[in-house]
Amino acid sequence: MSSSNFTSTSNQIIEHVVLYKLKADADPPAVNAMLSNLHSLTSIDSVLHLSAGPVSRCRSNSLTFTHMLHCRYPSKPDLISYSENPNHISVVANYVKPVVDDVMAVDWVASDFSCSPVIPPGSASRLTILKLKEGTGESGKSEVLGCLRGIKQKYPSIEQLTVGENFSPGRAKGFSICSIAVFKGLKELEASASESETAVEQMSEFLDGVVVLEAVVPGPLPSACL
Repeated sequence: MSSSNFTSTSNQIIEHVVLYKLKADADPPAVNAMLSNLHSLTSIDSVLHLSAGPVSRCRSNSLTFTHMLHCRYPSKPDLISYSENPNHISVVANYVKPVVDDVMAVDWVASDFSCSPVIPPGSASRLTILKLKEGTGESGKSEVLGCLRGIKQKYPSIEQLTVGENFSPGRAKGFSICSIAVFKGLKELEASASESETAVEQMSEFLDGVVVLEAVVPGPLPSACL
């Protein structure tokens, strides 16, 4: 699906993020092949946006990841269609699994979304994934979600912000709250770093785990060989 033809009557998209930790002995050409083949999945009809590349910064009290895949789809059925596409299955089996030591994935609905789903190369993004403490009630969860959504009011340099609850627990390692903030570039992202850290600290009474990753959307990669 061409992003230029994308229209949504419900003003929402589906965010899909996969985090990878590469094997310590992963061969650089094999890593490049993984990234170029992941990028080739942009051709799948249901994909509105897809970027894959190294993480520039990873902050976590328990997990470490080196690379991130970020995709957007019009709907949950489109995400399922992508996941079941033979090209996607082939890329994961032949190019991802051989070089990856650990994987984590989350999906959430981005409501009230009125921006272009495509994030331009050179943009910087900050992904925040949170695990709530056992027994956290609806009021605590609502406070966490509200705190994440409130960051955009403090930093107008955030060009896009989506926040939601993960609806695919199978590979999420117990993490359930997700957010991604998109900036024009690294300069703007770094200027908001202290506010992001403060926001996480303010929510600490409800949290049992935090993963914050930053990455730059890469430009075009060499053509893949499927």
